Amino acid sequence: MAEVLPLSGIKVADFSRLLPGPWCAQMLADLGAEVVKVERPDGDPSRHNAPLYENESVYFCSVNGGKSSLAVDLSAPKGRAAAHRLIAEADVLVESFGRGGAEKLDVHYERARALNPRLIYCSITGFGHDGALSGIAGHDLAIQASTGLLANTADTAPYFQAGDYSAGAMAVIAILAALRNRDRDGKGAFLDVAMYDALMGMGNIALASALGRRAGGTGTPAMEVFGGSPRYTTYPTRDGKRVAVCLLEAKIWRRFCAVIGRHDLAFADETPVDRLSSHGPRAELFRAAITEFCLAHDRDEIGALMVAHALPVMPVLTPDEAVASPHAASRGVVEEVEHPTEGTTYTLRSGLKAAGLVRDARRPAPTIGDAERAPPDTRIRASRAV
Repeated sequence: MAEVLPLSGIKVADFSRLLPGPWCAQMLADLGAEVVKVERPDGDPSRHNAPLYENESVYFCSVNGGKSSLAVDLSAPKGRAAAHRLIAEADVLVESFGRGGAEKLDVHYERARALNPRLIYCSITGFGHDGALSGIAGHDLAIQASTGLLANTADTAPYFQAGDYSAGAMAVIAILAALRNRDRDGKGAFLDVAMYDALMGMGNIALASALGRRAGGTGTPAMEVFGGSPRYTTYPTRDGKRVAVCLLEAKIWRRFCAVIGRHDLAFADETPVDRLSSHGPRAELFRAAITEFCLAHDRDEIGALMVAHALPVMPVLTPDEAVASPHAASRGVVEEVEHPTEGTTYTLRSGLKAAGLVRDARRPAPTIGDAERAPPDTRIRASRAV
């Protein structure tokens, strides 16, 4: 029996490329939707992002799984006609052309609404369709800089694309909410989802002091999340690696002190205020004790000891160690996928897998134009590379 999932029967036209839109559409596919990726005849540019398996991009495959591909030239009349037929059949359209791009290609909201009044049209941009910065391209680094979050990081580009992924997640939420509204009133919707808005809305910790100052307060002391606390930071180990120490709560700290034989560091008069002030005059005492312990043991030795006592002191894993870790295997977050041209590949599963809301197995990312090679009864009504 076929899986019946939350979005079974929903058809998505994915006109997006690169990261936020494709990741959003992949999540919709995970939730059961039929997703058709519309790309140029030479493919989404991210198909060429390194590293590659043999010919296909690992990154492209990681954000386009479960889709089929319709290769069309939107600058040509036949290509636009094929796109319009798809829009007329779809429940949801996702695009990330940037301001003016959808209009230029005649797949903008007014055209789409005329073709399909029930369509949920989700437009993902960097800074939104209006506002002082709306004309700026949506690059993650620019988003992180403009939200004030980049000021709290090292002087390098962030390793995690928070602006991209926050927008992708918010787009999924917006689409699900719009579909729920459509269930009630039968109306489509235009969704203006900005990377800036999405990330700014998640900045309630990093921007807490600024919000306090704007309201007339001092904004101090700042919320401690950046390693100033000796009990919430990383430490080097004997073998030159690192562990992440997360011992904020007094009861967890007392257990850690017992494990390492330092009962003298478990002060009975510790209060929540001490935690918020990074433990004041005791901070260096704590830091010295944790440093001494970590430098006396190898990283994985510490990790095994802490897991045995259910303490949140975790080895800082490399990416290769993380995808091969026992916990990753036990949670099924890394999945083996057979790709039609690349053989055995691996992908990161949806974070909703354990909730039972997504497909048991995600199909591989599509090869260019594979919708036209589908069985006739499921084929998209368009010509490949038209």
